[in-house]
Parts: sequence; structure tokens; C-alpha cells
Amino acid sequence: MTQQHNRPSRSLAAAPSIGSLAITVAVMFAALFWPAGTLDWQRGWIFFGLFLALTAIAIAWIWRTNPELFAARSRYQRGTKRWDAVVATLTIILFATILPIGAFDDGRFHWAPQSEWVVLAGYILMIFGYLGLTWAQSVNRHFEPTVRIQTDRDHKVIDTGPYAVIRHPGYAFAIVLGAGMALSLGSLYALIPAGLLVIVLFGRTLGEEMELRRGLEGYEEYMDRVRWRWVPGVW
Repeated sequence: MTQQHNRPSRSLAAAPSIGSLAITVAVMFAALFWPAGTLDWQRGWIFFGLFLALTAIAIAWIWRTNPELFAARSRYQRGTKRWDAVVATLTIILFATILPIGAFDDGRFHWAPQSEWVVLAGYILMIFGYLGLTWAQSVNRHFEPTVRIQTDRDHKVIDTGPYAVIRHPGYAFAIVLGAGMALSLGSLYALIPAGLLVIVLFGRTLGEEMELRRGLEGYEEYMDRVRWRWVPGVW
């Protein structure tokens, strides 16, 4: 999505709840170590620790620059199209599926053992993707989980930050993050849901642009200024 924001005042009500964070961490832990069948899985622990560290950085970053985003992204907002609710849910499922597949592969069955160089490349991609995604969220107060014309939140076009280079940095960095997660776990099989994520987000990008061109003032002019959707010079 492409919008502009003025920095809002911070509010404790906007912060993510400790309970929701604890549930997310617990689910993530189970999705990694139950399929692995053991707690003695070094790559799983490194991945888990790195992901938590990146999450802490992202929370602090968003809290400082765009705190109302926590509330905006806590649920699908009124006005969400049915097709996009389905696509958004499928996106979440695909991201989540990376964890148990990687755990079954590298942690338990060792279907396709990978070298430390592959895992290191995964860490680099994961860090780059996560921080890039957070950057996009930090400059976009309308970065909700689904697509809608947010007339209730003064929806405007933005062309600063990563949006000055590509029109959908959130999706582009999410794809990098998904690939990095799979490789960080040492699993080529976990690239399967990451690859499906590319297909889903490709369709969502086209659907989102259709909605924004039709309902968001200034978006077509923005498309003329910023030609590329995901990768400069490619698409």
C-alpha cells in the first residue's frame, strides 16, 4: 500500500499486548521444536533467537515512528474485500508453514542436509527482509493486513522511504524474508511454501493496484513516477 502519514502521538493502547506476543512466541516455539522432535536442534535455537531479536527491533522501531500501526494491524478492518481476507489468511498460513517443514527437514528427518554457507545466506536474507519490511511499515500509517481504501484514516499516496523506489516494498521484502527463514533453518523443502508465497503475493499485488487505481486519489500519477512494483528494472 502507498500512503503518507504524520507522526501520531504515542499511546499505550496502541502497543502490542504482552499476552498476544507471548502467544505468538509460544506458537512459534511449538511450530519449530515439536516437529523437530527434540530441543537439541542448534539451527532451530539460532533461528528462534534471531527472529525474536528482529521482532524486538521491529517493535521498538514502529513504536517510535508509527505506533498506531499496532492497532491497525491487529485485525482485518471494516471494508476489507472478501477476496483479500482469503489471500491475507493464506499468506499467514504459508509463512507459518515454513517453520514445521524446516523443522521436519533439518531437525528430524534430514531430507536434504544443507551446509552452513546456505544457512548463513539465510540469516542475511532474513535480516534484510525483516528490516526492510519494518522500514516499509514505519513510513506507512496505512500498512494494514488487508487492502482497502481507508477513508476513515485520511488515506493518501506516499512516495518516500522504500516507496520512492518500488511501489510494493512490503511484499518484496516479505518474499525475501520468507526465503531467508527457510534457508536459515537449513531446509530446501521449506522453500516450497516460500515459493508459493511469491505466487500469492504476485496476485495480491495486481489486485491491490486495481483497488488503489480505482479508489485512491493520486495513485495513477504515483505509478507513472515509480515504475517498478517489486524489483527495480525487473517488475
